[in-house]
Amino acid sequence: MDNQLIELEECPDCRGAGMLCSEGGWCVYVECADCGAHTVFVEYATEEEKAAAQRQVATLWNRGKVVHMHPGE
Repeated sequence: MDNQLIELEECPDCRGAGMLCSEGGWCVYVECADCGAHTVFVEYATEEEKAAAQRQVATLWNRGKVVHMHPGE
């Protein structure tokens, strides 16, 4: 398994802290601890796929590709 450190930029929406999250052992995403903006969920089936999925959502987050959580969404 890949144990590289994954660096996350500040939230592109509010500049809060991004957190790498796992959902039920089947997907990963990055979410802002302050405003709730998040990336898409990327599914995985194996530990190797999980490491790749973590890198993928980190890249999306760092490029500002997030779902913004504004009132009414």
